[in-house]
Amino acid sequence: MPTYRQTLGQETFRFDSLARVMAAASPLRSGDELAGLAAESELARVAAQMILADLPLREFLEEVLVPYEEDEVTRLIIDSHDAAAFAPVAHMTVGQFRDWLLSNAADTAALKRLAPGITPEMAAAVSKLMRNRDLIAVARKIEVTTAFRSTMGLPGRVSSRLQPNHPTDDPAGVAASIIDGLLFGVGDAMIGINPATDNVPAAIALIELLDDLRQSYEMPTQSCVLTHVTNSIEIINRGAPLDLVFQSIAGTEAANRGFGIDLAMLAEAHDAGRSLNRGTVGQNLMYFETGQGAALSANAHHGMDEQTVETRAYAVARAFDPFLVNTVVGFIGPEYLYDGKQITRAGLEDHFCAKLMGVPMGCDVCYTNHSNADQDDMDGLVTLLSDAGCGFFIAVPGADDVMLNYQSLSYHDVLYLRESFGRRAAPEFEAWLEKMQIVDAQGRIRAEDHRLIQSMAGRRAALPA
Repeated sequence: MPTYRQTLGQETFRFDSLARVMAAASPLRSGDELAGLAAESELARVAAQMILADLPLREFLEEVLVPYEEDEVTRLIIDSHDAAAFAPVAHMTVGQFRDWLLSNAADTAALKRLAPGITPEMAAAVSKLMRNRDLIAVARKIEVTTAFRSTMGLPGRVSSRLQPNHPTDDPAGVAASIIDGLLFGVGDAMIGINPATDNVPAAIALIELLDDLRQSYEMPTQSCVLTHVTNSIEIINRGAPLDLVFQSIAGTEAANRGFGIDLAMLAEAHDAGRSLNRGTVGQNLMYFETGQGAALSANAHHGMDEQTVETRAYAVARAFDPFLVNTVVGFIGPEYLYDGKQITRAGLEDHFCAKLMGVPMGCDVCYTNHSNADQDDMDGLVTLLSDAGCGFFIAVPGADDVMLNYQSLSYHDVLYLRESFGRRAAPEFEAWLEKMQIVDAQGRIRAEDHRLIQSMAGRRAALPA
């Protein structure tokens, strides 16, 4: 294993592995400090970034950060690498790759062709040489489009997951939150519930509620109950109307084992979901959530910094052609992302790296109540991500998730993005919003009574008592 050296002035910095170079080059975050991986000084960070800038991209194919024999995610990354897609940048160093990404040569078409050739470690490495503005400038050029009943990722669009969580999974409370969100034009990405009780019968009850509401109002969206993937397989076997298959994923085999999954299990769930053939405009149906700190919190990071191991989760996602992925960026807590600045940086990194790899990445712009962050920080991050072309955000009533007890975005924030950035909902869902007179021909929310309210009055049976 090589030793990496860089001299700055009278001081020489030594790193005993590529993983240590990557960790030291990473912008400061509390999780890396907790793991003893952070650069010992700003000068050491610059030295590591200089080493990284001169490193050939090919080195990440030759020196893996987790041994091939020990980790199925490493095997997935290496075995699925597309050498032909990689060829246009194969001669570059990480620094040259950064410069190319920021050039006009790296246009939307070129970045789409390149995506299968970029490994997670390459994406993480180049992100460590970029300022926030660089991450935004490149990400906004990348388009990743997927479809199920509505189409995600189209230019000029921003979509949202309507998250109607309830502390007791009360059907009336869930339905009320759904109707509230629909009146704001939210929900084109999905209506997705984190169940308070994670078992098969409880999940089926929520799935049937969501499907009844969707069919009653002929909504071109998809539903998801965020239960464990083994539950989803059983739910499918029992004939329930499941749309999207959910699972939290991470970037190492050991971390995924902590979630109770492996790649074979995800493949089984993907095949089971496809067998239902419930999509109308496409068949992308996997929904994954990730987040910096997940592998570290499970002591399953193999000495990698939290941002690098996070990008490896995107290789897992990419293998299953997902409908959507999102980083739950501030959810794990201040032990891993201490404050608003670190959360902002992580959100921009996650979005950039995933899209560079061809993954349809969105974001739960969020923080826990014991973090050194507030809603102003979230306003800043969602604005930056919208500038970067992020196509999907999570929204909850009043920005306060009363079941998971964390802070996210509100339904109002989705309106802000559409009005300030000129973005509109997914085309299929927007047509439904117009039909129900929730929005006008310009996509703006109507203040007066409209057909959804009128329809509810005549169809009380569709709502729980």
